[in-house]
Amino acid sequence: MARIGTVERKTRETDLRVRVDLDGTGEATVRTGIGFLDHMLEALARHALLDLTVEAAGDLHVDGHHTVEDTGIALGQAVAAALGDRAGIRRYADALVPLDEALVRAVVDVSGRPYLSYHIDIAKWQMLGDYDVFLTPEFFRAVALNAGLTVHLDLIRGDNPHHIVEAAFKAFARALDAATMVDPRVRGVPSTKGVL
Repeated sequence: MARIGTVERKTRETDLRVRVDLDGTGEATVRTGIGFLDHMLEALARHALLDLTVEAAGDLHVDGHHTVEDTGIALGQAVAAALGDRAGIRRYADALVPLDEALVRAVVDVSGRPYLSYHIDIAKWQMLGDYDVFLTPEFFRAVALNAGLTVHLDLIRGDNPHHIVEAAFKAFARALDAATMVDPRVRGVPSTKGVL
């Protein structure tokens, strides 16, 4: 059975279409109007081995906040739709990803209980192209809340904001892939409650 989720979200601030295939090969077609965010979403798709389409138009004349957050909301909703009842998945996973001097740990529980613990401190405000690094927790919070994930992201070490943010996206991607993977040994949902 295909694990595909498609979401369309339109507000007065953004207009988005997101499609996720959890059993893809890492192909991505992404257009948000924010170059660095496109780069991060392409990395997420590649390292989570999911196919991803994101078409976003937002009020970038204001700033990138609405586009980044709403992209996270729509992506989270699409992941939730693709997961369905979450039967047969592994549920838990973690990943450590280095990028040069940066090292980030991501831990994911596909629990149905949304929570984000974000401990990635970037010393000062910085723009990476047209992307504000301080929007990174907003993106991950939106994904976690809308996909029903518990996510812990921790910076182990790092100095370069580009490397830190990219390592965070890649670590999350690898943990998400492993946690959502179907395991033939799992019967039903991976919970003693019988529901996630």
